[in-house]
Amino acid sequence: MKPWDRYRLPDSLLPLSYNLTLWPRLEPNADGLYIFTGQSYVIFQCVKSTDLVIIHSNKLNLTSFNGHLAQLTAEHHSEPAVEKSWLVPKTHYLVLQLQSSLIVGETYVLHTRFQGELADDLEGFYRSEYTENGVKKIVATSQMQATYARKAFPCFDEPAMKAVFNVTIIHSRDTVALSNGRETGQFESVRITKFEPTARMSTYLLAFIVCDFADIQSIQKNVSIRIWARRKAIDARQGDYALNVTGPILEFYERYYNAAYPLSKSDQIALPDFNAGAMENWGLVTYRETALLYDPIISSTGNKERVITVISHELAHMWFGNLVTVRWWNDLWLNEGFASYVEYLGADHAEPTWNIKDHMVLYDVHRVFGVDALASSHPLSCDEDEVRTPAQISEMFSTISYSKGAAVLRMLSEFLSEPVFAKGNMLKYLLSHFFYIYCTLLLSVMFQAVQSTPGLEIPHTIHDIMNRWTLQMGFPVVTIDTRTGSISQRHFLLDPDSIVERPSQYNYTWFVPIKWMKSGVHQQQFWLLQQTGLSFVSGNEWVLANTNVSGYFRVNYDPGNWDRLIMLLNSNHRVIINRAQIIDDAFNLARAKIINTTLALKTTKYLSKETGYIPWESALRNLNYYILMFDRTEVYGALKGYLKKQILPLYEHFKVMTEDWNKVPAGHSDQYNQINAISMGCKMGVEGCRELIKNWFRQWMENPAHNPIHPNLKSTVYCYAVAFGGHEEWDFAWRMFKNATVASEASRLREAMACTQAPWLLNRYLEYTLDPSKIRKQDATSTIQSIARNIVGMPLAWDFVRARWRYIFEQYGRGSFSFAGLIHGITRRFSTEFELEELKKFKADHHDIGFGSATLAMEQAIEKTTANIKWVAENKAPVMQWFSDESA
Repeated sequence: MKPWDRYRLPDSLLPLSYNLTLWPRLEPNADGLYIFTGQSYVIFQCVKSTDLVIIHSNKLNLTSFNGHLAQLTAEHHSEPAVEKSWLVPKTHYLVLQLQSSLIVGETYVLHTRFQGELADDLEGFYRSEYTENGVKKIVATSQMQATYARKAFPCFDEPAMKAVFNVTIIHSRDTVALSNGRETGQFESVRITKFEPTARMSTYLLAFIVCDFADIQSIQKNVSIRIWARRKAIDARQGDYALNVTGPILEFYERYYNAAYPLSKSDQIALPDFNAGAMENWGLVTYRETALLYDPIISSTGNKERVITVISHELAHMWFGNLVTVRWWNDLWLNEGFASYVEYLGADHAEPTWNIKDHMVLYDVHRVFGVDALASSHPLSCDEDEVRTPAQISEMFSTISYSKGAAVLRMLSEFLSEPVFAKGNMLKYLLSHFFYIYCTLLLSVMFQAVQSTPGLEIPHTIHDIMNRWTLQMGFPVVTIDTRTGSISQRHFLLDPDSIVERPSQYNYTWFVPIKWMKSGVHQQQFWLLQQTGLSFVSGNEWVLANTNVSGYFRVNYDPGNWDRLIMLLNSNHRVIINRAQIIDDAFNLARAKIINTTLALKTTKYLSKETGYIPWESALRNLNYYILMFDRTEVYGALKGYLKKQILPLYEHFKVMTEDWNKVPAGHSDQYNQINAISMGCKMGVEGCRELIKNWFRQWMENPAHNPIHPNLKSTVYCYAVAFGGHEEWDFAWRMFKNATVASEASRLREAMACTQAPWLLNRYLEYTLDPSKIRKQDATSTIQSIARNIVGMPLAWDFVRARWRYIFEQYGRGSFSFAGLIHGITRRFSTEFELEELKKFKADHHDIGFGSATLAMEQAIEKTTANIKWVAENKAPVMQWFSDESA
């Protein structure tokens, strides 16, 4: 295979620095295209003899130098002449074949001039559009992660190829230019803005923006903190909350990492069009508007929590990820898992009354359990050669890398204790001595910290313990028999009949740290190091294992202990701290046929006495599976009757607490649970709920300038009002959506319009999703998913996606993070043989163009549908009987 046919760069050249000038045109040219021009001088060293220069370049028109696509010069000797140069579209390379070899140790300069399209594809250097005071405005902005820097300028576009970037941007005088470094000077006529040289960094962390935005700022310890957004958003004070929390979060991380913030400024900018949630560009973090802007009047508590957790996640990367970086994308979980774990610590520091760390179990641990219990899951870390192509790299940006990474690191911090895990000197040593982070390095440094901590004993080295969690996919279910004291583990699979084809050197056994209590008293931590062990004899006392869900595993008990726990839930549920975990484990053990389904359902009987958010949220997520499986069958009537009975006391509880829905609950979690009470109350037909919602929405329709609905309740009220209404309500929501000036408000309305029960409105809305003048490209796939969540919309969305697959894939899917979600979202209800056959046919029919970053999602959809079919066949009758008996 020729070097230019391989997706990985050869190891013969090492970039040192780039001098890069870019000029984006914010007006279309004669052909109606928005373009940018630029030139780059990349200074690199030859470290192994070669007569080739191979550098990434994608979708750029390169200017010819004497018939060649680039010009090569040497710093000290005469450079070899270029024999020929060409582009390789498949691997995104510009190749220079030289007449003789480069000299090892010599430094060379590669000069390129180029033109690219400033397209609206959300990749590389691209354009974002918005309207202000009736005028269309253009923003030139960028997204380089993971493989898009090569679309902005020719570069060595791999994370290990760190270099210093000297950036200059040419732009019109009525705009501002931003990049990673601080601006060092501007030169008039057209404006030429130069930036200070960056620290040594990876290409994927570069950012350049030209816009007509405003900012607010503060100074903290000589670091300039600025929040940028559309002028109207800044004037409406939507950036204030972000500015207020950024300082405290940076301060927290400086203490946590025991290292000063590494740069001179921290810019954060909210973009109208942005594909991911946010991107940790070093010194210039880019966000979707919903992830950075918070309007104190219009936004909800959930919007506020979204803003602080995303800011906290991105700022965590300023050290871990940017200062030390993964060498290659196969270790991405270290970067994203670490930030997904510490984001809770940073946010908790800035909002200490929210108890936000408790939410990690719901948002990360339970969420990823669902994916990691499939036979088609993948380990956190894999071999480098399993991740080569841009689509394979995109697939690494998955729930596994983020949420399992966070859950496993949280477990590590629990059995080491957080002070050891974050031992100041350990992280400081890592950050000051290394440019790159990889798993064995992190674990070595942690092992040194363990050895220097008196009294801390672990049964094996951290390597041995953690390799079982990072190099094997999945997780164990630990079964405790309190009658004999025996304890055992096995690989937990949602479908026990699925075949695990991926071998494991550890045979799917783990070293499992088990924290547990007996009759409410915490016991000494136990390590399960083989498939079976002995420890947990309890007689007639109740045992609860994996307290605080500190470990990444599920727990099963003997029938006697299950009965004791359920009796306790029914008589005195507050004694049990892990109520959400008992519910989540029971439902998933039942799906895996380890316990019977009626035992899982019994864990929900006590809910009529429960007012806590986390147990209710856990129960509703699990019962939602039953709704998805049965809402097209006769079981749904009995299920609805039971849930109405269980939710009614919670609905009444909040009605009283809020003085007939006129006040906001004081507690952060109570505000979330009030939403659950109203949402489920309306869904299950609690008396008065429908009228309440229709009345609120009708008041707003009669006076659009005054919205009487509290921001926390808007998502629920909008959705049900559109569902209960007709085209009048839908058209009103569309009008409000088009006029919305706050991104989170637009987002709520966009989702609510998918709730209508009218097929013609849903089909019209599906057509809108592929028209960027109606629905932004960044929102297309999530809008189709919202429509598919609707029982009426699901078959319409499935037909629509199948009919338009080639177009959707070309426009939205190749490397997009959100594309896997589209497949998951549409197939969630699939539970019949006919649907499985349709899914397999869909896969076969599009074998030629494939599924890009949704390839694995396609396999998982087939696996999940197969499991659903079996589950429904086995459980439909007993579930129907149980719900009928309990709702009577």
